[in-house]
Amino acid sequence: MRRFNLHFSCLVFGLSISCGAIAAAQDAFTVKVPAPAAGRQITPYLRYQVDQAWEQDERRLARLRSVRTENGLRALQVELRGKLLDMIGGLPAVKTPLNARVTGTIQISGYRLEKVIFESIPGFHVTAHMYVPDSPSGRLPAVLVSCGHSANGKIYYQYICHRLAKAGYVVFCWDPVGQGERSQFWDAEARRSRYNLVCGEHAVLGNLAYLAGTNLARWEIWDGIRALDYLLTRPEVDPGRVSITGTSGGGFQASHIAALDERIRVAAPSCYISALPMRMSNRIFADPDSDPEQDLYRMVADGVDHPGLLLLVYPRPLFLAAAVEDFFPIEGTRKSFREVKAFYREFGHSDRMDMVEGYHRHQYSPGNLKAAFDFMNRHNNIPPLPALPEDDKLDDVLLLCTRSGQVRIDYPDGKSLMDLIRDYYLENRRAPYPNLKSVYGGSGHPAIGNWQVSKFSGAVGRGCVAWELRGSGAHEGYAIDRYLLHHSEYLSIPLLHVRPQGRRTARALLWVSREGKLDAKTWPAVKVQAAEGEEILSFDFRGLGEDRMPYDPASVDGSIPPDFGRAYTNPLMSVLANYVYNSLLVGRPYFLQMIEDAEIVTRFAREKLGLKELVVGAGADDALLARALVECVAGLRPSPRLPEDGLTWSGIVERKLEVWPICYLLPGGAYLR
Repeated sequence: MRRFNLHFSCLVFGLSISCGAIAAAQDAFTVKVPAPAAGRQITPYLRYQVDQAWEQDERRLARLRSVRTENGLRALQVELRGKLLDMIGGLPAVKTPLNARVTGTIQISGYRLEKVIFESIPGFHVTAHMYVPDSPSGRLPAVLVSCGHSANGKIYYQYICHRLAKAGYVVFCWDPVGQGERSQFWDAEARRSRYNLVCGEHAVLGNLAYLAGTNLARWEIWDGIRALDYLLTRPEVDPGRVSITGTSGGGFQASHIAALDERIRVAAPSCYISALPMRMSNRIFADPDSDPEQDLYRMVADGVDHPGLLLLVYPRPLFLAAAVEDFFPIEGTRKSFREVKAFYREFGHSDRMDMVEGYHRHQYSPGNLKAAFDFMNRHNNIPPLPALPEDDKLDDVLLLCTRSGQVRIDYPDGKSLMDLIRDYYLENRRAPYPNLKSVYGGSGHPAIGNWQVSKFSGAVGRGCVAWELRGSGAHEGYAIDRYLLHHSEYLSIPLLHVRPQGRRTARALLWVSREGKLDAKTWPAVKVQAAEGEEILSFDFRGLGEDRMPYDPASVDGSIPPDFGRAYTNPLMSVLANYVYNSLLVGRPYFLQMIEDAEIVTRFAREKLGLKELVVGAGADDALLARALVECVAGLRPSPRLPEDGLTWSGIVERKLEVWPICYLLPGGAYLR
């Protein structure tokens, strides 16, 4: 027993020495001391992003203030419509045959439910429910009900549809792509999607669509427009009295469909409209799951935002349902409502726009439903309801439109949206497109070449790099200087300058990694990459490495891995993914900002450290990033040891790659030369 205790004591003692040595070694590579406390934080990078958005919002408001007449508002609508179409990559040019068929009917007291399948694009199947009231002959008002994020799609939203049917409306509700019976990644053996059917599939589809120069919203909006086309083929429907409503993701669809299709007479989005700068502030903490369709590229930068969507509905009747405790900030809802209501009031249509606020969380509550119904009834010439009708909830299996429960199983020869995204890219890739360097140096580039480089004195404005030596140490015969490069008011770059002890050269290896700068674990591999006697520079890109927010948001279905390193950068839902989507809204993609960080480091290295020759090195997983830096930052050359590219933007789209590093999300990247 004593031998065991002695052996165990020696083992513990050895481990403590080993752990202590690793910790001591890591100290030599750590710049920011102490590290940020764990938990939700408005990080300097998040503050930087939101400040950009508010500055752009001021320009948007100035454009609104310039509108003095209704003709001026019409001109603004033309601008907004063009911008919106450009953001989603346009809509399909041709309306192809719907090939609609009814696969079953359920009779309910006072109305019937028809199960419908149609093709919004040839081979792209849409499952839907149509509710038809039992009523005297004649055409009835109709409502499109667009679904929010729910695993069972239209089935979940029957609580809205049943009540509308009882109120006398023909109702049409369809599954969004990636939800309900329209999974694009269905595993028939496991009887589940490879991703979750709430937001997971949307993340995979939407991220790929960005690279192809379009957006998932393009197909969601088109499904809704084609749903309206089908609705108008039905003899029961009065084409002059068609409304649309939906909540959450359904509010998103309702807003965009109504904005782009004037056949919609009344629009009533719920739990979606806010102000995007406010949404950027809270999304990581309150609603972190990825919704790429809701982050249209340059939506803030180009002055559209949510008020722009609403202005495209003018002068048609418009109703906003909101929740005070929603993760879509209520103050943003109020702000957007006031801006747009002012135009309705100014030009004599005040009665056509209204809003209700329920004091609850994210939901289309009974009180909000009643208020929305009353508004739609008034503008569709229907008597007001004394009370909200009851819900007739039906069994999920009974409501399936397909035999198997999934269109990709019932129609194996049909098209998936991954196919359509790739086809979109192939159809558009012959157009002349720029190279990455011209994109990087274009709109939003901060002219880093003109910045002043100076020692940090406690305050940093824009247009300068202020360096701060945070300490020096040594490791395995190398001296390590730890710098913090302050810039852009709030941001700082942790930087390591590693050099052989006792001598200097004018050449250095600039080592880059998406995981962050080199540390005690990666040091052996990086040291091998450096030439004999070569100095090494390594830094953390904004929001990565030591600049990470030490917080793990919770996914909707628990599918995100628990390991912080992987969870933080997960492309389906993570802090980094939300940073990336914020960057798209303000028009300067995160990938281009990573290149900015490298350009800042390069300026400092040349002016302060005297390093005139910089070669870029990286591991195989970061070769695309390293070569992008070489292309865009003057004077950088690739290391002769830099691996060949294993990943390209065009290759991701052509191969329909489902998961890839979220930091590489660059709208239109597949077309770059």
